[in-house]
Amino acid sequence: MSFEIKYKDVMGRIGILQTPHGNIKTPALMPVIHPGKQTLDVKKYGAELVITNAYIMYKNEELKEKVLEEGVHSFIDFPGPIITDSGSFQLSVYGDIDVTNTEIIEFQEAIGTDIGTSLDIPTPPFVTRERAEKDLEITLERAHQAIEVRKDLMLNSVVQGSTFKDLRSKCADEIGKLDFEVYPIGAVVPLMESYKYSELVDVVMASVTHLPDSKPRHLMGAGHPMVFALAVAMGCDLFDSAAYILYAKDDRFLMPSGTYKLQNLVEMPCSCPVCTSYTPDDLRAMKKDERMRLIAQHNLHVSFAEIRTIKQAIVDGNLMELVEQRCRAHPYLLDALRNLKNYTSEFERYDPSSKKSAFFYSGPESLARPEIKRHLDKVERIPKKSNLVLIPRSRKPYSKNIREFGEFYMKDSEEVQNMDRIWDDVQIAVVDVPFGVIPLEIDEVYPLAQNESPLKNDLDALQFVRTHVEDYMENFEHVIINKKVLKTFGIGCDGFDQDEIDSTIDSEFDPSKYGFLEVDVDPSIVRAVDDEEKIRCIADYQFGAGSGDSLFRGDIKIVKSRKTGKIRHVYDGETLIATLRASDSVFVLDREGARRLHSHLEYPKKRVGVNSDAEPFAREGKSIFAKFVIDCDIDIKANDEVLIVNENDELLAFGKAILCGHEIMDFKTGQAVKTRKGGL
Repeated sequence: MSFEIKYKDVMGRIGILQTPHGNIKTPALMPVIHPGKQTLDVKKYGAELVITNAYIMYKNEELKEKVLEEGVHSFIDFPGPIITDSGSFQLSVYGDIDVTNTEIIEFQEAIGTDIGTSLDIPTPPFVTRERAEKDLEITLERAHQAIEVRKDLMLNSVVQGSTFKDLRSKCADEIGKLDFEVYPIGAVVPLMESYKYSELVDVVMASVTHLPDSKPRHLMGAGHPMVFALAVAMGCDLFDSAAYILYAKDDRFLMPSGTYKLQNLVEMPCSCPVCTSYTPDDLRAMKKDERMRLIAQHNLHVSFAEIRTIKQAIVDGNLMELVEQRCRAHPYLLDALRNLKNYTSEFERYDPSSKKSAFFYSGPESLARPEIKRHLDKVERIPKKSNLVLIPRSRKPYSKNIREFGEFYMKDSEEVQNMDRIWDDVQIAVVDVPFGVIPLEIDEVYPLAQNESPLKNDLDALQFVRTHVEDYMENFEHVIINKKVLKTFGIGCDGFDQDEIDSTIDSEFDPSKYGFLEVDVDPSIVRAVDDEEKIRCIADYQFGAGSGDSLFRGDIKIVKSRKTGKIRHVYDGETLIATLRASDSVFVLDREGARRLHSHLEYPKKRVGVNSDAEPFAREGKSIFAKFVIDCDIDIKANDEVLIVNENDELLAFGKAILCGHEIMDFKTGQAVKTRKGGL
C-alpha cells in the first residue's frame, strides 16, 4: 500500500491511497452498500470506493456462495476499491456474533476485498472503565492475530477505548506499531446521534495524535456532511455513509448546515439535479420507494459536494474558516469548535507556515487557530529594544500607512519629565485583533498583512489581545501607548472596566484615571521602517533569533520592485542571498543564503537529513522523497525553507518542505522536500 500527501491545511490533508482496484483521493466518502439490498448505483454519483459488510455475506449461505464464486467486486457491481466490515457493527447491536476473527479475515481475503477489517470490540461511550479496558484488551489481541492471519489482504485496525482519552491513545499507540494500512476510529456513532460533538473531538484527537501520520484514518459512521469539515481538520481521511439512504427512508434531506424534513419544505434545499427537477409537492405525491431513491440521490450529491468543498479549502488554505462556518450550524457543533482550543498546539504542529488565502477572523473561536499561536511564539525571536511605542491599526500594510495618531501616554510619571533618551532605542508596533503586537518590521509577513478582522463588539478578542500585549510589554523598560489603543483594549489599566471596552472606541476616555500621563511623541519616530532592520527582523521571525545578522552581513544591497516598491532581492555585493516573496514576504533562499543559514543554525534546526543513496540526487537539485530521509528538525512546517544535509551535516541543497517534520519522519512514500537548488 502507498499513501502520499499532496496538499495540507491544519491537520487535514489531500492524499492518494493506492489499492489493488485503483487509487483513492482523500478525503473520501464511501457509501455503505448492503450486500443483499442495493438501492442505488452509487458510482454514478461520485463514489470512488464503497464499504460493505462481510459478516452479512458470510452468514447468508446464498450470498456467501455467490460472493465466493464471483468475488465481491462483481457481486456488488462496483469496479473500484471496496472496504469490508468484519461484523463489529452487528456485535455492537446484538452483543454477539457467530464468527471468529480468523474466519472473517480469511473470508474477506477469499472474496477479494481491497481493505478488510479485524473483528474489534466496539465499546460504546460512557461505560465503566473496567469494561472499556476489558474490551480493549480483546481488540488489541485480535489486531495482533489479524496481522498473523492475513496473507496479502490490506487491513483496517480499529481504535477503541470508549470515551476514555488515555485508552484511545493507548490503543492507537499499540496498533500504530503494527503493519495495518488504514486506522478507523470506532464506536463514535452514539456520540454523534446524541449530539455530543465536543466529546467526539476529544475521542478523535486522542486517537489521531497517536496514530501514524503515514496511514489514512477512517472516522467510522460519520456520514452526515455537517461533520465532515471538522473531522478532516482533525486529520480524518475517510468517512462511511449509510446516512444517505437511512435519512432518505425517513424523508430527510442532508445538508452541510443540518437536516431538512420533506414535510416542512416549501422549496427544495439545494441546486442538485433532484432539487432542480422536482418540487416538495412532487416528492410528497410519489410512492415511498421512488421518493426514497430521489432523496437518497440528493443526499449523495450533497455529501460528495461537501467533500469537494473541503478539498478546495485545503488547497486554498482556509479549511478552518470552513470548519467555523459549518460548526455554527448547530449549538453542539459550536461546542465542539470551542473545544478545539484545547488542541491548538497539535494543530500548529501540522499547519503549513504560509498559505494561499488570507486569514479571515470569524469570531472568538478564531483566536484558537494555529496561525495566532505561531505568531505569538515567533514574535519573541525579534530583538527587543529598550522602549516600545504601541500604535493603533491603520490600513495595511501598517508600515506604509503610518502616521501620527494624536495623544500618547506613559505610566511612569518620573520619566515623563525626561523623554529625550527614550527615543534613542524605540520599537514601534501596531496593536490589532487577532495577532496582538505586530512590530512594523514584520507587518507584511504572512498572515499579519494577509488578514481581515473586525475591531468592534468582540470583547473576547479585545481581552485576548490585551492579555498578550501586556505580557509583551514586560520585555521593555518604557512603554508609550497611543490613547486610541488604551481606549480600545484597556492595556495596562489595572481594574479596567470591560464594560468600557465595547463598540464605543471613539467615546470619551480619561487615561489619567488609570495612572497614565500624557507625553509628547517625537515626530521623528513616526517614520518609514529601515530596510536593513526590516530584512533582519523578518529573517529572525522566519528562521530563528540571530538569523538576520548571520544572513545579511557584508556589503548588503537591497533591490526593490519598481512596480510595488517592495523589497524583492537582497545581495552581498553581487551575490544573491535571498529573495523576499511578494505574496507573503517570506524569504526564499539562494545558495549563499543557504550556506550562511546552515553555518548559523545548530543541528538539526531547519534541516532534512538524507541517506547516502539520496545524496547525489540532492546535489543535482532533485526533489527529496521521504523514504530517503534519516533525520530532520521535528519542528519543520510544510512550506518552510529547509536545508538538505547528509549524515555528516554537510549542506547538499535547499528547498521547500512539503510535509511537516513529524510527517517527514513517518512517511516512506511521496515527496518530503521540493528542492530549489543543489550543488552546494
